[in-house]
Amino acid sequence: MHFEYPSFLYTLVLIPILIIFFIFAWKNRISTLEKFASPSAVVRLTSNLSNRKRILKIILIISGMFFLIISIVGPQVGGKLVEIKRTGVDIIIAIDCSTSMLAKDMKPDRMTKAKESLYLLINKMKNDRIGIIAFAGVAFLQCPLTLDYSAAKMLLSNIDTNLIPKPGTAIGDAIRLAIKSFSQKERKYKSLILLTDGEDHKSDPLGAAILAKKEGVRIYTVGIGKPEGELIPVYDKTGKLIEYKKNKKGEVVSSKLDELLLQKIALETGGKYYRATESDIELDKIYEDISSMEKKELKSTTYVKYENRYQIFALISILLLLADMVISERKGVYIPWKK
Repeated sequence: MHFEYPSFLYTLVLIPILIIFFIFAWKNRISTLEKFASPSAVVRLTSNLSNRKRILKIILIISGMFFLIISIVGPQVGGKLVEIKRTGVDIIIAIDCSTSMLAKDMKPDRMTKAKESLYLLINKMKNDRIGIIAFAGVAFLQCPLTLDYSAAKMLLSNIDTNLIPKPGTAIGDAIRLAIKSFSQKERKYKSLILLTDGEDHKSDPLGAAILAKKEGVRIYTVGIGKPEGELIPVYDKTGKLIEYKKNKKGEVVSSKLDELLLQKIALETGGKYYRATESDIELDKIYEDISSMEKKELKSTTYVKYENRYQIFALISILLLLADMVISERKGVYIPWKK
């Protein structure tokens, strides 16, 4: 037997409590009578009462409560095998975690904004597999393709600008790693969402985009930041701002959003480019576009569909409790609706 709400089984503890209550009530009734009447008087007062019927009524009440609890727990028996097919696409999200993502032209900063947007995107997903790539000077597969969205969000939370020690922004490496992370047997059902400020450091992102197109990967790019640029803060170990990033000449540098590069990458693969906004409307549009793509069968699950049988136990409980109401403690036959 299978139960739909097994957590309610703990209420069965009420049965022994009920038994103890009736035992206590029985003894208390006898002791009360003995206090106010002589033994001979007690015998006369209770001569028309049947102890057997009293015990029977107690058994009926306890049994009725037992079956009532069982019906609430939701007993399920029998059943049949049901197959469910899940269809969707494979989506890899590549998130820039270079130090330039600390710039504050997105609130509270580019890195935090990108992660918050991705949390919202994952929450929208239903049957699509998701993978996560973190990249700076090199790219790293943070989360392989999975249907476990909770695990993906947990791994996403671990991404920050200290995750990859090698400085730089290797967009091309992130794209090539994404290509390898997709199934190599197919040339469709693949989407890559790239969140970055677009400042690449000689990783040949356009060459990687051409390769992605050959492999059937559609790339959507989301520009994090603003074209006019923003200073990159530098913090100490306590999180206190100590200065702004400088180049080798000691000059303060700013990080500018390279929209032209991101547009070219998206255009090359048949995807689209969006600039990040506070409302995250761009991710809604991207997911709508991805959802319209041809889908593949990602997983076929067979499970047993149980049949509810709580009605039987509820009926037994009602009959037992009704029987308790009909049966009198008096000796002989007693009909409650006749005086």
